[in-house]
Amino acid sequence: MIFAQRPSFLALVVLLVGLATGLQADPYAPGNYYDGLSLNGATLKSELNDLIDGHTVRSYNDARSILQVTDVDPNDPDRMILIYNRESLDVSAINPNGGIPGWDSGVSWNREHTWPRSLGVGSSGADNSDLHNLRPSRNNINSQRGNLNFGGEYGEQGYGPLSDGGTVWYPGDEDAGMVARQMFYMDTRYEGGPGDGSSTTDLSLVNNTPGTGGTTLGRLSRLIEWHYEAVPDEFERRRNQVIYDDYQHNRNPFIDHPEWVWAAIINQTNDSQLAIAGGVSGGAGATSLDVDLGRAFVGGAGPGTQSVTLNKSGDDGVYYEVATSGDATSSVSGRLNAFGLGGSGSRSIEVGLDVSTAVAGHYAGEVTIDNLDITTGAGAGRGAQDGDDVIDVGFTVLEHAVASFDSSDLIEELTIDFGEVSFGSTPLLEMFDLVNFMGAGGPGFAADLDFDSVLGVGDTLAFDTDLAAFTGLSHGSASSFSASLLTDTLGEFSAEYTLSLSDEDLPGEQQQSLTLQLVGEVVGGLAGDFNGNGTVDAADFTVWRDGLGVTYSPEQYDDWVNNFGATIETGLSQTVPEPAAALLAVAVLGVLAGRRGRG
Repeated sequence: MIFAQRPSFLALVVLLVGLATGLQADPYAPGNYYDGLSLNGATLKSELNDLIDGHTVRSYNDARSILQVTDVDPNDPDRMILIYNRESLDVSAINPNGGIPGWDSGVSWNREHTWPRSLGVGSSGADNSDLHNLRPSRNNINSQRGNLNFGGEYGEQGYGPLSDGGTVWYPGDEDAGMVARQMFYMDTRYEGGPGDGSSTTDLSLVNNTPGTGGTTLGRLSRLIEWHYEAVPDEFERRRNQVIYDDYQHNRNPFIDHPEWVWAAIINQTNDSQLAIAGGVSGGAGATSLDVDLGRAFVGGAGPGTQSVTLNKSGDDGVYYEVATSGDATSSVSGRLNAFGLGGSGSRSIEVGLDVSTAVAGHYAGEVTIDNLDITTGAGAGRGAQDGDDVIDVGFTVLEHAVASFDSSDLIEELTIDFGEVSFGSTPLLEMFDLVNFMGAGGPGFAADLDFDSVLGVGDTLAFDTDLAAFTGLSHGSASSFSASLLTDTLGEFSAEYTLSLSDEDLPGEQQQSLTLQLVGEVVGGLAGDFNGNGTVDAADFTVWRDGLGVTYSPEQYDDWVNNFGATIETGLSQTVPEPAAALLAVAVLGVLAGRRGRG
């Protein structure tokens, strides 16, 4: 024993040191403890047996003090957590000055064999005092449990006896998963082999409720159920670490790696498959989903989260890992996540990004979900062959868009001067662009640009433009438009257009405007009047045809056709050709067509 025959002061010091050690212990497995395992499901159990047997054996008497350390209340080092009722017992008030502080010869609490002696555990071997099997308990609760097999549906009731294929003991929801993993440990650690220690037998879990005198314990099906319903918590993991660090120097592998239970205890055909709802299938059970958390301006509100549903199919339970990379966040993380037995299930995961809006740019990260099962017998897309499921999360921080008439220089005012054009001539088109500016001096990562409206003042009837509102012009892109001066009225004309633009529709969007000035003059002279007599008539066709030293274009012929019969005095808008003139034009057109046909 640890404290017997030692001064009580020393006993108290050792206890306090042990408590401090327990409270500060790293709850995770050492990095190299499981190195060398093949993780071949078929041989996993025997490999684990070789790893965890031969541990340092502490006496059953030692457990009177050690359990006060391994099962210390994480919220109060003077107290110990008892099994089944989860009572926090004040051990500092029990025999404080005695040879074993905290122990009063089993009056206040005793040592519970979770795998009972009467079902295979010896009274003198390593199994009798194995700290992975012993838990502190109230005497009356220990007696009530006796040597009952474990059973009962998870969550069905509080701790105590019930009927489930016989009278069984339910340890309570808080202890159910932990008890299950203790039983998996005992089944694996004690195989009756030469390395398991003398006075030990082959302990086995079964699905029925065996009686006393044997080496089997039930009900395995319920233990498996509890294992997936109640994952290892901090208390259980810390306890495992303390036993390893300070006492037995072996671990319960099913606490460190609960995903190994199916392969080691059940079979090699776990049929679980995980998938993201709405995700794109990548084959072999893998899915992917893009989550866009939206866009915001610099200094605006940061991204929220989005709920994603993870689905599980297959009858078997499964543990899965959720890992993040980049800036991604997840409400679920780590390896201790599970779906239970019995068909499909689903879990919600809130995904997001841990980013600031101080700097413009696109921010992204991944949330990866990995089926941790190691069995391969169920085929492609199941168990170990279930591909990872990946959630790609994105968020964009934007500068405000800047509108310009030019892509290389910031131009907010543009004047198009059509100069002098002849009355009745074909209108001349001038092209111009509206640009979401990204040139020198402009934003480096800007919002989309919206063109909301245009307001024209002045001689707007003298011009024609195809300006039309648009949305979503991306940074660096341009939209082209045209303008022209109409030639059906003489005079000097000027019109000013105010173009109202804005950022895309986001909180904090800004407005801006550009100014377009159109000027031009329609001068005397009549398009198509090639001989200059003030009338567009058949004689002008002769001039156009023969040239007389001047080269005329096809467009000028079109002017002659369009203005046939017009005079300077009447203007184009009042041109109504006399019937004879119209007939002449038709005849000339016929002649021209004939000439072109012979050409």
